[in-house]
Amino acid sequence: MKNIRPAQIAQIAKVGVLLGLAGGAAEIVWIAFYGSLAGSDAAEVARGVSTAVAWLLPAIPLSVAPVISGIVVHMILAVGVGIVLAVAWRELTARRPVPVNEYVFMVGALTTIWAFNFFIALPLISPTFVDLVPYPVSLMSKVLFGLAGATALRYGAGSPTALIPIRTSDSHQMNSDPS
Repeated sequence: MKNIRPAQIAQIAKVGVLLGLAGGAAEIVWIAFYGSLAGSDAAEVARGVSTAVAWLLPAIPLSVAPVISGIVVHMILAVGVGIVLAVAWRELTARRPVPVNEYVFMVGALTTIWAFNFFIALPLISPTFVDLVPYPVSLMSKVLFGLAGATALRYGAGSPTALIPIRTSDSHQMNSDPS
């Protein structure tokens, strides 16, 4: 991310926040939908998020309102993931002479994040969290995050190439959204 202008940073952050909010909301809707179909308590997942991160935030009483805390923490993490993905998208597309499909990128990235979370990080941090919903349900949650994030990238950024810098050093000229 060398020689990036403040306006480009603002655009990446804006798209990343939008991407994260869309993806995080898609996950919440999916888990609520699954809970209603399966007859399980979807709020237990939000409580599980609070429990999983409580050790990171000992000064914040997450146990007072664990469902609300879990949703807030989930959305903060989703926005963080969205910003990281917006940066990754910009870097990936800036270096490729051929277009990259944002849906393939986002679903692939979120599937990778799911695998890392559910097979490495969460079993170490909060082993009980991985048992709150079946693995296919949690994987679908991340796939839906990826689809919602890709849609936000495609339409929320004005175009998928809005984050791509204009190339001047080689023969591949790619347009950039000036806004």
